[in-house]
Order: sequence, then structure tokens, then C-alpha cells
Amino acid sequence: MANAVWDALDGMREVEITVTGRRTGRQITHPVWFVLDEDSVFLVPVTGSDSQWYKNVRQTPMIEVSANGTALSSSATPITEGDRVNHVVELFKAKYGADTVESYYPKHDVAVQVPLG
Repeated sequence: MANAVWDALDGMREVEITVTGRRTGRQITHPVWFVLDEDSVFLVPVTGSDSQWYKNVRQTPMIEVSANGTALSSSATPITEGDRVNHVVELFKAKYGADTVESYYPKHDVAVQVPLG
């Protein structure tokens, strides 16, 4: 399964994530940027820990990541440790360009890891 998801996501610029609303309990889908590393999908919320989808993941960690007709449901792990967040942000800069990441992501105090396996 992990290889099929990795192959579906490899080369993509954007995925859709579906999270459970912490107040409504509804499924909410958002397009987001991502990077692949260490057999995981890593996400950085645009407004960091203030992002609504991040707050939803903190409440209900199950998340669905989908692209190219392939979907993965897994438990998301928030990353708050500075060095690990910086590593993920550096991966984002390598993929999308440092200036672009700095302009679109004004606050990068957290990241999220979604294991592929």
C-alpha cells in the first residue's frame, strides 16, 4: 500500500486532505502542499498552529490524503519540536522554492506527519 500511495503522490504539487471538524464532526476537505520523506507525507499548515485544519487534526487525528484517485487514511501526528518543523519546512523550500514558501507560509511553528504504511 505504501508504495502505491508514494507512486501516486510522487511528482504531485498538491494533495487533498480530509479532516473531521472539531465542532461540527463533518468531513472537511482542503487542497494543501506536501512533501514525501521517510515513508510519510509531511504537511505544513499555512498559518501554522492557527490553521483550522491543524486544530481539527489535533482534536481528531484521523486524516485522509488523496491524489490521482489514490487515498490513504491514517493517523496524523502533529510535530511541534522546532528542529523537526524546520526540517520539514526546508523540504518544502526545496520542493516549492524558498521565496514561495516564505510568502505563503508566514508562520511555521508546526508540521504534520502522516505515515504511508
